[in-house]
Amino acid sequence: MYTLLKPIQAREKLLKKNIRIFTASEFMRIFHTSPHVTKYFLEKQVNEGLLSRLKQGIYALKTDPPSEEEAANALYKPSYISFEYALSYYHLLPEMPYTVTSATTKPTRLFSILSTSFSYRTIKKEAYTGYALVKQENRSFLIAEKEKALIDYLYFVTLQKIAGSERLLKNLKDKGYYRLQGLSKAKINDYVTLYANKRLTNFAASFI
Repeated sequence: MYTLLKPIQAREKLLKKNIRIFTASEFMRIFHTSPHVTKYFLEKQVNEGLLSRLKQGIYALKTDPPSEEEAANALYKPSYISFEYALSYYHLLPEMPYTVTSATTKPTRLFSILSTSFSYRTIKKEAYTGYALVKQENRSFLIAEKEKALIDYLYFVTLQKIAGSERLLKNLKDKGYYRLQGLSKAKINDYVTLYANKRLTNFAASFI
């Protein structure tokens, strides 16, 4: 019954499971509630300020919001953080982008939620790999390895779908740059192969 599901207890249970963002279906599984009770509880708590509705069917704890990285993973699945945002995370790009950029096998999308933009660029299924689960304190998110983030990014640059960072592209012309950044030549070659793109292959060959 709804009366047995109290907001404070619901929040505590979610945090105990390290969950700050979730779908209605996930909420049902966690609390063993019916669709009717789930919908009623979620809508009520959005109105009362415990929860935020990020998009249709996706909610977050307003009192303990998810990180931008956690939100990026949850808003559009499957996806992992890559491109400019990941390159900045690894200090390969000097500036932090205003948009949290991710790779997905689904159609390209752009969401603006709570003053943050989340973009998702489509990559081929064969290239959907090279990411890992990163845990920081009580937060966890999927992000590309630094080599994969670079190759994802360069793939779109060589296709002229995005403008490349002049500073990064200039740095890459220095043959020793990738070593200074701790990049693996073997991983770079492996990820380039996944895209099977001649332009990307030639570009990668120019800096490793």
